[in-house]
Parts: sequence; structure tokens; C-alpha cells
Amino acid sequence: MQSAKPLPAYLVKRYHGWHATEYATNKAWFHHLAEEGQHPRAMIVSCCDSRVHVTSIFGADSGEFFIHRNVANLVPPFSPDGDHHGTSAAVEYAVETLHVAHLIVMGHSNCGGVRGCHAMCAGDAPHLEQSTSFVGRWMDILRPAYNDVRDLPEEEALRAMEKASVVVSLNNLLSFPFVRMAVEGDRLSLHGLWHDIGSGELEALEADSGKFRPV
Repeated sequence: MQSAKPLPAYLVKRYHGWHATEYATNKAWFHHLAEEGQHPRAMIVSCCDSRVHVTSIFGADSGEFFIHRNVANLVPPFSPDGDHHGTSAAVEYAVETLHVAHLIVMGHSNCGGVRGCHAMCAGDAPHLEQSTSFVGRWMDILRPAYNDVRDLPEEEALRAMEKASVVVSLNNLLSFPFVRMAVEGDRLSLHGLWHDIGSGELEALEADSGKFRPV
């Protein structure tokens, strides 16, 4: 394949370091994972932002979390139209095959996807309005949340939309029949989190108040 290039040297060096230390120390555990398969207790939908590292935040080991990352940690509504749906496929696999007990959506501060959505809705990002923009069409999932924050100062509006991305995703999850059935049968619980990258703080969505509170 002509487009494939050799792995950058710094990544090769890091791999060998990992294999000689963490892998060597936990070889039996990795063999167990390979032979027994994965049995994660939770699925986490988080942003693909490189600053968001959910395994570090929760001190998780390999095999603990089934993680799906996408732009702005969004879950689209249930739409069985035969097209490609990576996020929906991941949710289906986690709930129907892995039988996770918890499904967590985690947003974060300074989210570029949310900022792009805000700019698009405000008329400041015409390139995202193009039908050919994958980012723009993906962020349409969050577009309705702009109406609730359009009169707020920009930074306050962005923070509110970051948390709205979690709420929208949780609501969309319940549009999946197999998710709703699992929730109603007490086999699955849904959780919403928001992480402040700078301060390291984590907030959880309260079901009763609809507010995010420090964990």
C-alpha cells in the first residue's frame, strides 16, 4: 500500500518501552484478556480530543472500559436507515453483546467541536454549513441547544453547550429501543459527566435537578 509510511521513530521507541515494562509486568493479565475476551462493566462515550484521557481519569486498566470516541462526545438519535453509523454500532455492541451495566457520556471544557457548532449556528462558520462538511453535519445533532444559549456571553454559552452535548446524547440514547429496554429492566444505567481539563474537576449530571454537580 503506497500511502502507508513507516511508523514515526518516537512511537516505535515508546512501544518498545511499553512492551519491556508494563506488558512484561502484566503479561499474565494480557494473556487472560486475549483468551477470555473482554468483559467491561461500562461503556464511555467521550470526545476524541487528545486532552481527554478517560482511562487516566479513572485509573482504569486494560479491559475495564469499552470506549467510543467521536467529535464532541455526541450520540445521534436512533436512525436505522442502512447507512454507516459508527457510534450507533458501538452502542449496540456494548449493550446487546457486551451487556455493560453502565453507559457514560462525558463532555469536557474547551471542546473544539462545540465551539465549531456555536460558530456555525451564529453564522460565523459558513464552511461548516456546507453539505460536504462532515464536522458540520455531525454537529447538527447539537444545533438545537444553541437556541437556549444564543443570548449568553460566548464563553458562558460554550460551557452550557458542552454540558448540553451530554444531555442531548443521553436523551438520544433512550431513542434506541434496546437501550430503553435495558434501562427500564434495570440492566443498564445511564450517566452524564463533564470534565474540566484545566482544573481536573469532574461534574456529574443529577437526574432530579438536571444540573451538573462536582463529583
